[in-house]
Formats: sequence, C-alpha cells, structure tokens
Amino acid sequence: MSGIRTPQIRVRQAPEPVRSVRMSPADRATTQMAVSLLLDYPDAAYGDRLQVLRREVGTLPAPVRAVLLAFLDDIEPLEPAERERRYVATFDLKRKCCMYLSYYAAGDTRRRGAALVAFLEAYRAAGWEFDAEELPDYLPAVLEFAARSGSPVGDRLLASHREGIEVLRAALLAVGSPYADLIEAVGMSLAEIDERTRERYLRLINEGPPTESVGLGGPVELPPFIPVGAAAAEVRS
Repeated sequence: MSGIRTPQIRVRQAPEPVRSVRMSPADRATTQMAVSLLLDYPDAAYGDRLQVLRREVGTLPAPVRAVLLAFLDDIEPLEPAERERRYVATFDLKRKCCMYLSYYAAGDTRRRGAALVAFLEAYRAAGWEFDAEELPDYLPAVLEFAARSGSPVGDRLLASHREGIEVLRAALLAVGSPYADLIEAVGMSLAEIDERTRERYLRLINEGPPTESVGLGGPVELPPFIPVGAAAAEVRS
C-alpha cells in the first residue's frame, strides 16, 4: 500500500564477545582475583598492590597476560589522585558502566531485589557469607568469591550474568577506558559464550536494562565476604 513505510530498527554496533582462553583452575583463580583487586576503588593501598599483581599475572596464558599488563602499564604511572579521578569518572558518573551485575538483567525494577537475594543465597550455598559495604552483585566481589572459594558456584554466577559483563565491556570500549582490558580478562576466564547469551547481549546493547523505577533507595548495608567462621581481617589482606 502506497504511503506506508515499514519502520526501521536501528541496531547499534556491538563488539564481538570475548573468546574463552583455555587455562588451569589455578590460572583462572589468579585472573579473577587480579581483576577483582584492579577493578576495586583505588584507595591508599591500591598502588602497593600493583607490582605484586604484575608478578602474579606474568605467568598467565599469553592473551590474558597481555590485557592485564596493558592495564597495569596504563595505571601504574598515574598519581593516586588521578587514579581516583579516573575511577569516579568511569564508574560513578556513567550509568552504562555499571559494575552491579543484576542491574543489566533487572534494571531498577522489582526483580532487582530478588536478584540480589539470589546472589546472597549462592554465596551461602558455597559456605560463604557476604561481608562488605557493597551490594552482593558488585563485580569485584563476585570475582573474589569465584577466585577464593574454589566452588563452581562462582563461575556459574559470572556465567549467568555474562551478557551484562559483555555490555559493561562494550560501554568501557565506547568511552576508550583502559578498564575494558580488565573486563576482557574476565571474559577470557569464562566458558565460550553461547548463542542465547549472545542474543541477550545484543538485545541489552540495543534496548538497555529494564527501566521501571521502584525506589530501591540507597545501598543496602550488606556486609569483601568471608568463609563461614573466618575473621573479617582475613579477607583482602
């Protein structure tokens, strides 16, 4: 029928998901713990960790080692104040660069609360209790759990939020952030992405997370997490 135009769907260009890298369980744990520490807020102790982490990642498989060393080469020369400024500008001022994994699947909707509870239950199922000021879906905390617990639950948590991890990487690439190297290393430590996850990733890139606002309020004071019976001082020494 003349005069009627078919609406065109505009698809945003999305980077290809990260390919998995074959590595031993020990190398996977080293990768995930290194990224956990490097993704965390660059506090007064951050600079002291960098040389130690450089030595640790030096033994990892070449593709993983390359991206982690690239990030270290970028971050080490910076003054502490510049590290903090860059971190805040990247993660605190850009909604798309969100490190809370349930945000990508649930957005600010009623489902978000249930998703956070699911993270707590997953930790407890592996015999751990979450003991941090951040929410339990905070990516550095999930990576620490995966690295330290020795439980397959950690990798399953990461894999179940793989599309969100890929969207975070895409957002960091879009703003030219070196932090994208760290998220690439996370993807390398996980299983190869499947077609259904790829479809969810592309949908998130184009549509974004759900947007229903439910007034979740400020951060929940949920207690890094600790093995049951361990002292808090043992964590992140």
